[in-house]
Amino acid sequence: MNWIQRLKTRWQIKSNWDFWMIMLSFSLAGMFIMPVRKLIFHLVGITAKTPLWIKILLYIPLIPPAYYLGLIIVGTLLGQFTFFWGFLSGRVRSLTGRKHIKQKA
Repeated sequence: MNWIQRLKTRWQIKSNWDFWMIMLSFSLAGMFIMPVRKLIFHLVGITAKTPLWIKILLYIPLIPPAYYLGLIIVGTLLGQFTFFWGFLSGRVRSLTGRKHIKQKA
């Protein structure tokens, strides 16, 4: 259980309840992205006959943002909006190289 303590320290989480709600949010968002992926692929016209390279090119820009949106929604429903807003802001900063992104209080 050393990994739990390391994550709680890294994420600056004091409560066990908050930690487990965050872990549950990650799990639920991961489970919900698969049906969402099928829906998104259907909407953009991807079929079983579509070449793999096209599927990969569409997967990269479409599915991660959908996962992060799901993570915000599930995290909010489980009372962890502040954590996930900060978590995703950090992701955006690391991807874009921006130093300052306004965070909601």
